[in-house]
Amino acid sequence: MSLTTLSAAEVLQHIDGFDAIIDARSEDEFALDHLPRAVNWPTLNNDERKLIGTMYVQESQFEAKKRGAALAARNIAAHIERELLNTPRDWKPLAYCWRGGKRSGSLALILDQIGFRVTLVEGGYKAFRAAMVADIPRLVQPLDLRVICGTTGSGKTRLLHALAAQGAQVLDLEGLANHRSSVLGAIPGLPQPSQKRFDTLVWDALRKLDPTRAVFIESESKKVGNVSVPQALIERMRASRCVNLTLPHAERVALLLEDYDFFVQNTDYFCQRLDALAEIRGHALVDAWKAQVLGGQLAPVVSDLLTEHYDPVYLQSIERNFMQYASATAVSPDDRSPAAMERLATQLLADSAS
Repeated sequence: MSLTTLSAAEVLQHIDGFDAIIDARSEDEFALDHLPRAVNWPTLNNDERKLIGTMYVQESQFEAKKRGAALAARNIAAHIERELLNTPRDWKPLAYCWRGGKRSGSLALILDQIGFRVTLVEGGYKAFRAAMVADIPRLVQPLDLRVICGTTGSGKTRLLHALAAQGAQVLDLEGLANHRSSVLGAIPGLPQPSQKRFDTLVWDALRKLDPTRAVFIESESKKVGNVSVPQALIERMRASRCVNLTLPHAERVALLLEDYDFFVQNTDYFCQRLDALAEIRGHALVDAWKAQVLGGQLAPVVSDLLTEHYDPVYLQSIERNFMQYASATAVSPDDRSPAAMERLATQLLADSAS
């Protein structure tokens, strides 16, 4: 028998050494969060898990275990037939469930009996998450962060993408969060991950960074939409060197109309999102903005949003929270175009290497 167990801390270190990572929990548990690269092979699916849980509480633990074993056996057989009939003997999977108990244990036992070299996560997903969250400060501490600052519409995300395209190390929190980090930042049709999923995505990105090279990151607040940035990362960002990116006001308005084209295409949705500003900016002003939007006057509304809302809020926050902002390196692309961002990225990369 070759069935082994690793502690959650050991899994953090060796997670890339497995041919597959199998999550034996239900579909809903998997969707909430899972280990990097994991695939979902439910030992009990959503409905079956609820059924067995109800039987366990209301009828009999023994009867629930019998029924659960029958369901689990059928599901595991289906996974084997679907995935493993052509898999070689030296395949090495890592398996886990919620606490490393019956669901992953049942799957691992059968795979082990077949002859595969199976490893179980001791304590399951729950232990892995605790170890992962505790590991984030260790990963953050040695990083040489370069924080891209700049008012809304200055092209921070475009610059990050241009840097990444040229081989720079980039930590794109908005990309991980599926949100553009403002009251109007929700992206239609693209739901945000759960907090647990976001934490895992951040950890997975952090562990792949080389601390001997600069890491470019945008000047985010504590929350990106509905998810919170890990505290250790926020503190490291706020103590790091800053780059202040500026664009002329007219270029910023044009950039936002391009990057938020879904508002241009769906003005009703734009108006719905503007309602979120009513308590802050007053119903009269928001109603006036909405009337302009519905009348096709989007550019003046975007311009007002910058001067009346985004710029004052951003500047107060950045000056208060980012300790090195006052000595930030000032950069300004020729315009908002991809070519201009590419040239600026080249310059920043050269500067970071010197």
